[in-house]
Amino acid sequence: MDYSTYLKKYPTEDGRFGRFGGAYLPPQLVPAMEEITQAYLTICHSSQFINELRRIRREFQGRPTPVYHCENLSRKLGNCQIYLKREDLNHSGAHKLNHCMGEGLLAKFMGKKRIIAETGAGQHGVALATAAAFFGLECTIYMGEVDIKKQAPNVARMKILGANVVSVDKGAKTLKEAVDAAFEDYLENYKETIYCIGSVVGPHPFPMMVRDFQYVVGEEAREQFKEMTGLLPDVITACVGGGSNSIGFFLPFINDPVEIVGVEPLGRGKSLGDHAASMSYGSEGIMHGFNSIMLKNPDGEPAPVYSIASGLDYPSVGPEHAFLREIGRVKYETATDLEAVDAFFKLSRYEGIIPALESSHAVAYAMKLAKKMGKGSVLVNLSGRGDKDLDYVIEHYGYGEKFKDF
Repeated sequence: MDYSTYLKKYPTEDGRFGRFGGAYLPPQLVPAMEEITQAYLTICHSSQFINELRRIRREFQGRPTPVYHCENLSRKLGNCQIYLKREDLNHSGAHKLNHCMGEGLLAKFMGKKRIIAETGAGQHGVALATAAAFFGLECTIYMGEVDIKKQAPNVARMKILGANVVSVDKGAKTLKEAVDAAFEDYLENYKETIYCIGSVVGPHPFPMMVRDFQYVVGEEAREQFKEMTGLLPDVITACVGGGSNSIGFFLPFINDPVEIVGVEPLGRGKSLGDHAASMSYGSEGIMHGFNSIMLKNPDGEPAPVYSIASGLDYPSVGPEHAFLREIGRVKYETATDLEAVDAFFKLSRYEGIIPALESSHAVAYAMKLAKKMGKGSVLVNLSGRGDKDLDYVIEHYGYGEKFKDF
């Protein structure tokens, strides 16, 4: 299949990737989403907006982030070489700032006074609080009570940056409930507020907007890898929760002879409630205003989910990911909690890089794959750094004594 015109074709005007996507909204939010869509379609072709975003990325975010060769880790695994796209070096510590600065710029263009969002691992919350401080906007972040306890360093950072962090104590008290609470806020305050969704999920135009803002990751990585090696990688891989880091990483390679793999969290195992591997164990369904693949309970409602990585414990996935799997361009695999923790310690110990637990899922898959391949190269999107996870990991796994051997 020729993917050279993919970005022009998808999403369609009504926000569809095949049968996935769309905008399933209460009537009062339809005008608000149309306003956002029209504003984005106006500014995304504006040279002033594009140049200002490029300036911000260069002078404030520290882009481009580098591609790094994991020489020590690769040697331990055999002859296959592992490389990392270092989004952990993006200002605020993860890929999330790529779309938050774009959404903040959009909010200013639209004359909004306030931005709100949900967060799981806290990286999106930190990034949006950073953008709010930069653009002089009010900021409210909704976060599940469970995640607040797991991600205390990021909660502190959000508050220091001036954000109002609201603890959500309903249901499972994690990411889904945080999204629910943010949507309730937006319903009441959409005239002066913009909801800056933290991934390629939600109603149109958010999957498209966040994808476009994250495209820079793969665009840089492709150019950098070719410059370093003279070749393209054999495989690229990234973790997938909602799917923002991965979609921006994947798409610039879509028309290349490169295998693309998304890695979902298998958590404690395959039983419902023990993982958040929507693509692997879910079915088609609508939640949070979009149609995609989701994990459901026996009543057809969103199922409880779990992952050691708070940024991945979401019961659905971005609609474009569902479409890319359906057309056979991207494959989706899984990594367990223990595999992710093992990768967390090994990357720390052998390369001096402490990864986010989210990113550790992709590193775990890359390590497993490298052993099987025996040659070639794997490029991993290291979507964030692991400072936020240290207290949790040390409390539950010590300093990695059990994870020393290959």
